[in-house]
Amino acid sequence: MKRTVRDLVNLEGKVVLLRVDFNVPMDEGGKILDSTRIMQSLPTIKYLIEQKAKVVIMSHLGRPKGFEIRKSLWPIALILMRLLPTTVFFSNKVVGKEVEEQIKSMDNGDVLLLENVRFYQEEANCDMNFAKKIASMGDIFVNDAFGVAHREHATTYALARLMPNAIGFLMEKEISALSGAVENPKKPFVVVIGGTKVSGKIKLILKLLQVSDALLIGGAMAYTFLVASGYAVGRSFVDDQNVDYARDVLTVAESLGKRIVLPVDHVCLKEGSKKRKPFVSEELVDDMIAYDIGPKTIKLFSEEIKKAKQVLWNGPLGKYEDSRFCEGTFDIAKAIADSNAYSIVGGGDSVSAVKKAGYEDKFDLISTGGGATLKYIEQGSLPCIDVIQEKIKL
Repeated sequence: MKRTVRDLVNLEGKVVLLRVDFNVPMDEGGKILDSTRIMQSLPTIKYLIEQKAKVVIMSHLGRPKGFEIRKSLWPIALILMRLLPTTVFFSNKVVGKEVEEQIKSMDNGDVLLLENVRFYQEEANCDMNFAKKIASMGDIFVNDAFGVAHREHATTYALARLMPNAIGFLMEKEISALSGAVENPKKPFVVVIGGTKVSGKIKLILKLLQVSDALLIGGAMAYTFLVASGYAVGRSFVDDQNVDYARDVLTVAESLGKRIVLPVDHVCLKEGSKKRKPFVSEELVDDMIAYDIGPKTIKLFSEEIKKAKQVLWNGPLGKYEDSRFCEGTFDIAKAIADSNAYSIVGGGDSVSAVKKAGYEDKFDLISTGGGATLKYIEQGSLPCIDVIQEKIKL
């Protein structure tokens, strides 16, 4: 069991360096399009405020190359000023005398948000000297950034090696839910996998085959599996380099007596056709391109979900951002939301689809991690979790 903020004592007046994941989508004008990650970090921030700590928050936004005004965390500081019951300051730097002076001037319970840590190349390089400069400004490090817990960066990994540390409430919730889902799943356990490429999810699928009862595969990756199963897929996207891997997965599933359920009909367009109205087909031939699962597949998947006691979903089941091809993803979101199953959704696109469909409040866990969620399920832990101190057993 990892130590959590709940286990920290005598925080009054202590400088807590809190790493969160405020990597939220923004439009060109700096307007935040989805504040989920901010909202889910608030319990930890508010707890530290209540403990009268001086809370210094660190985060990244995007993948900037040096300073980029559109990747500044200033718009997030403005949101925190509205949401938090304390004074919130902002620093346009991460290290240096200016930051040190700001921290010294803070009252107990105040919050200081530092600028985007990825404006510094030393962050992604996990530069220990950079981490030491940050560590020298604080007393305790708390990591609540599950979404980047798979990345060994200066403010996610190195700081934990240099300072007394703990995880925040969001990290604790994610670890508890995901580990429970895989190590002791409620049965029947149904997994819904979508997305595009097979290569990034081979290990995930093999891991989930061990513990699940059925895998429902949709999205573009389904056509790689259909080819591996001997079906024609027209001109639909196929991850050609991984057809053999998909065939191996099907063989493993058969040997384990596990069911992999693939689409039986598809919403298509004809390649090069000027008519942009989609049609449904049970067979994919010639110049057909599939962009979504069809009504028979939706019914087939929904029936499997209805029988489940636990559902894990990662990856959209079609090109849901196009209104012509959103029905499959949205209907499966509804099926999961309406089921009695313990439901987990992870991955940026699938989470976005759940919200767009309006079922956000009906899922038991909306994981803030994309790659981190998949890696945690595959490996059972992540580097930035491993480096956190264990809870003291009395």
